[in-house]
Amino acid sequence: MRKGRLFVVSAPSGSGKTTLCRMLLDKFNTLSYSVSHTTRAARAGEVDGESYFFVDKNKFNEMIDKDDFLEYAFVHDNLYGTSKSMIESMLASGKDILLDIDPQGAMQLKSKISYGIYIFIVPPSISELKERLIKRNDTDALDLRMHNATQEMMYVKEYDYLVVNKELERAFNELSSIYVAEGCRTNVVSNINSLCDINH
Repeated sequence: MRKGRLFVVSAPSGSGKTTLCRMLLDKFNTLSYSVSHTTRAARAGEVDGESYFFVDKNKFNEMIDKDDFLEYAFVHDNLYGTSKSMIESMLASGKDILLDIDPQGAMQLKSKISYGIYIFIVPPSISELKERLIKRNDTDALDLRMHNATQEMMYVKEYDYLVVNKELERAFNELSSIYVAEGCRTNVVSNINSLCDINH
């Protein structure tokens, strides 16, 4: 059994990352979503253990002290973290994992582990990003979100792939192509002889 692959996806808030990730998960049953821990309150429709593991700050800090996180970060006044044991267990079982985290967490992860495929999703422009946030009524702390977005965009070159979400279908095709192409790498094939008869 091959070891699973870790796909790390980041984007400024409002770039369409969540929609694209859901589409990717719907298309490929070989890909599983990594559920992060967070101290923020659940939003309408979010389910504990599916959307996030919702915990209070005391619990989160206990997990930090126990070194339970592969990475964690403070984003928009809340803490977010990725469980070390959950990721390692899923990868060992051969599952591909989609990890949706902010650039702070992604850079922590990249400094700690040698594996991972890093994908950054951006809007076509900062002005378009602002319009999207306003249209979806995400105007709470709008100035903070826009400031954070410009800071996050500076990490683009630290990622392996860049997807510009100008048109959703095209962006999804590019994201899907990345997933398929990474599965064709020779280093993920456990036994080449099982795929072709090299003696004939």
